[in-house]
Amino acid sequence: MRIALAQFNPVVGDIAGNTRRILELAREAMAAGADVLVTPELALTGYSPEDLLLRGHFFRAVSAAMDELLELDGITLVIGHPVRLGAETFNAATVLRDGNRLGQYHKMLLPNDQVFDECRYFTPGAAPLVFEQDGVKLGVLICEDIWSVEPAAEAADAGAQVLITLNASPFHRDKVATRQETARYRVQETGLPLIYVNLVGGQDELVFDGASFALDAAGEVAVQAPAYDEALVYVDVDNGRLQPGDQAALPAPTESVYRALVTGVRDYIGKNGFAGALLGLSGGVDSALTLAVAVDALGADKVHAVMMPSRYTADISLIDSRDMVKRLNVRYDEIDIWPTYESFMAALSPAFAGLAADTTEENLQARIRGTLLMALSNKSGKLVLTTGNKSEMTTGYCTLYGDMAGGFAVLKDVAKTLVFELCRWRNTVGEVIPERIITRPPSAELRPDQKDQDSLPPYEVLDAIMQRYVEENHSSEEIIAEGFAEADVRRVVRLLKINEYKRRQAPVGPRITQRAFGKDWRYPITNRFS
Repeated sequence: MRIALAQFNPVVGDIAGNTRRILELAREAMAAGADVLVTPELALTGYSPEDLLLRGHFFRAVSAAMDELLELDGITLVIGHPVRLGAETFNAATVLRDGNRLGQYHKMLLPNDQVFDECRYFTPGAAPLVFEQDGVKLGVLICEDIWSVEPAAEAADAGAQVLITLNASPFHRDKVATRQETARYRVQETGLPLIYVNLVGGQDELVFDGASFALDAAGEVAVQAPAYDEALVYVDVDNGRLQPGDQAALPAPTESVYRALVTGVRDYIGKNGFAGALLGLSGGVDSALTLAVAVDALGADKVHAVMMPSRYTADISLIDSRDMVKRLNVRYDEIDIWPTYESFMAALSPAFAGLAADTTEENLQARIRGTLLMALSNKSGKLVLTTGNKSEMTTGYCTLYGDMAGGFAVLKDVAKTLVFELCRWRNTVGEVIPERIITRPPSAELRPDQKDQDSLPPYEVLDAIMQRYVEENHSSEEIIAEGFAEADVRRVVRLLKINEYKRRQAPVGPRITQRAFGKDWRYPITNRFS
């Protein structure tokens, strides 16, 4: 028996388009001798449909698509889709063969943490599903079901000889190893081989990295699909034993993060129909990395970089920006913001009379730049990519309606120290980022001789505190007990708290850690808990 894993990139809500893609993959699999095609979780609708699952006509479209798939003969289909039965909705997998529905499995365990809200929409299932194909009994599971013992054990008790799990498992750093380790536990407990098929592609802030795989009964990887690419991968089963098959090489950790960012940008812009990407280039490391990601995601012809110097912009910032756009061959413009700034200051001078200069004047420069980028976006149909990183989002070292103005925040979940690491990795593939951009001290260049470290702790310290407090939920006291200076910890946590209102208004961006400032960060803006 040959099982085909359909690792593909659905579009949420494009039920007709996703159905066509599944049929294409099924016919290709049949031509390669496959007996079964397994799709990822909710493949028919994309993951996650969110509140589309509250609309009755959404399920009518799903039902019509399932009827269309039912007409395909010659291969068994295991289709991930939502289903509404009476007053209840289930996250389901239906087995179709030659015009017959052989069974339907309802996901037993519903995740309701991090980015998941499945308890809002679904009722948990209560029974295993095992179906037979060519003398082999296949037990069906869905994603979260393999993260606990019981669903796999129930499938084994029901007679399964091979476990098949449909997944929409989003990426974060080290996720591939964690998935395989978890799957290996289920193999050890049941003694059964396990086949794991995952989504690939970007959906809003989530990135699905694919990397589908199959483990034999000894827990060894028998088949490994590539990461970040669509793939139709085959698992051959002989008397219930998985045979060795394709073994795609998986990217190393830093490359994997970079490819996740590229995937997120490509699909956010492509699936939403924007003409391309537009960003402000500053001569700094964040905008340089954002530009490199955008070009790798979309192609140079769809990317427009704009340098908007002021009297505080260093000559080397202009020189390095011009150098980089030549290396990447993207459209590039320079717009001097100082005349506009002086015009604004003239208009505001009566209201500002007698008041000392402060961050107001700095923020005004950032807001002029944001306004210019949004005007160019309106004219061109290209989406503005913001360039701020997670360290800045944590501390509020960003300007609302200024450098935060845009549609997609590429580095929103990327700490500053990781920004440098990603730049260095990208230059090993092809040196597109001038070395001086990476090595010079970071500066917003909004006042004379400004450096980020004038306002923030060193990024190595800031990022370590941020990781512990934001991503690992450690308390201030626990972080201080690890040896961090109390003043630094209190300062970072205070800045995090008072800038929640900014993060709530920030654009979405790709999630690459276990705790991003998105769906899995839900703190009240008005909050006096200390």
